[in-house]
Amino acid sequence: MTGSLQKNTGTPTPFDVFLGAVSFFQGSSDINALQEELGNLRKAKELLHTIIQATQDAIYIIDENAKVVLVNQAYTRLVGLSEEQLLNQPATVDLAEGYESASLKAMATGRPIREVTMRVGPAKKEVIESVAPLILNGEIKGCVGVMQDVSVIFRLSEELHRANRHLMHLESKYSFGDIIGTSPQILESKKKALIAADTDVTVLLRGESGTGKELFAHAIHQASIRHNKPFIRVNCSAIPESLMESELFGYSEGSFSGAKKGGRIGYFEEASGGTLFLDEIGEMPLFLQAKLLRALQEKEIVRLGENKPLMVDTRIIAATNADLERMIRQKKFREDLYYRLSVFPIHVPALRESRDDIPEIARSLLDKICKEYGRATSDIDTSAMEYLQNCAWGGNVRELENVLRRTVINLPPQEKLLRREHINDAVGTIPPADYQSLNGHVASLGGYEELKNAWEEDLIRRVLVQSNGNRTKAARALGISLRNLYKKITKYHLDALGRIE
Repeated sequence: MTGSLQKNTGTPTPFDVFLGAVSFFQGSSDINALQEELGNLRKAKELLHTIIQATQDAIYIIDENAKVVLVNQAYTRLVGLSEEQLLNQPATVDLAEGYESASLKAMATGRPIREVTMRVGPAKKEVIESVAPLILNGEIKGCVGVMQDVSVIFRLSEELHRANRHLMHLESKYSFGDIIGTSPQILESKKKALIAADTDVTVLLRGESGTGKELFAHAIHQASIRHNKPFIRVNCSAIPESLMESELFGYSEGSFSGAKKGGRIGYFEEASGGTLFLDEIGEMPLFLQAKLLRALQEKEIVRLGENKPLMVDTRIIAATNADLERMIRQKKFREDLYYRLSVFPIHVPALRESRDDIPEIARSLLDKICKEYGRATSDIDTSAMEYLQNCAWGGNVRELENVLRRTVINLPPQEKLLRREHINDAVGTIPPADYQSLNGHVASLGGYEELKNAWEEDLIRRVLVQSNGNRTKAARALGISLRNLYKKITKYHLDALGRIE
């Protein structure tokens, strides 16, 4: 039988037909799979095309031959050319004369090109372009580019700047009556501040974070003859160093790329006749300290991009929680500026320095918080108040308010009295027992500074954990700027989740 099957008689046997059928069905199955895969690829391509077309940013794709193979509608609107005028054309088709193609450069180098300024289209519209090469199996197969209209960016930037300026153009809303406390320490600070309010002397408010230095600045301005003039607050740690000079002193038209037409006045000029409150003055970069010194000594400023000085009548109140004396020794702060700022220094006491004021402060904060949240809680019982008075309060009034807010939020609606057990879970400082035990070991820790650092590191670690590594959220919870938080994370060698690196 085997021999007869192998013999070629020229006539197909049933077995031959069977094998052919199997071969046919196998081929048919492969074709179906390929068709299905091809259909999926077409769907993916259509979806990608739809996504690109729906994107508001102007996008284009160049192939390996440096030809335009895809543009979206935002791109055609931006450059002022139709899809037909762009597709299958060289990568330089949209460039104004004299500009180098970022896409060709990205393909030549194999590296992304980020945020280059150029002009495109018949109208020579100014754009910011970023390009990335498309690399497949080690070979450059083209590139993808994204363009943004500079005029739109500047408009949005200007709107944001106006909003920030509006927020900084605060009327002085606090007076000395809003500074709570009758302890000798707080009364001494208020006494000095009242003396300062009667003059135009430069004031340096010193104290730990969260003690209420800004409250004192408001009160001094409100009690001065300048109370009907602007009160502008500037946080020196919140403004990028590259922008601080133009923000404080203003700039002229054309002084740098992207400068507003006609220039812009700075905070010194805006505050003229009133008060400029420079918070966290220790964060001011060295290169600007000389210019600030001149403004204090000569009552004149020079806008960025100009040589002509402008006279300003601006009263300066500065504040810091930094050790300026140590910064002077480390060449991080100018000694001459220090003496000019500290003509009239005022120490704002930490909460642990005026524990007798805690009951009055806590009740005032509780009343404000309950009104905000629509809660009926009326008071704090004796045991809870004693507990609050014995806490470390490394974050001072800001931390006390944070604890009371969390307590009120978690409080059962029917509760009218805030008790010790309500506070326990919300306390974000060293509890009384631990604080007392640490007090006995201050010397072994190296003194107050080391104790404070240990507390601060622990607090930051716990807040980072609670915020799941969201540093913006953590900075907001701590009541400090994001830039300040990054500095502290670096200082204590922490990662985003509060772990030691």
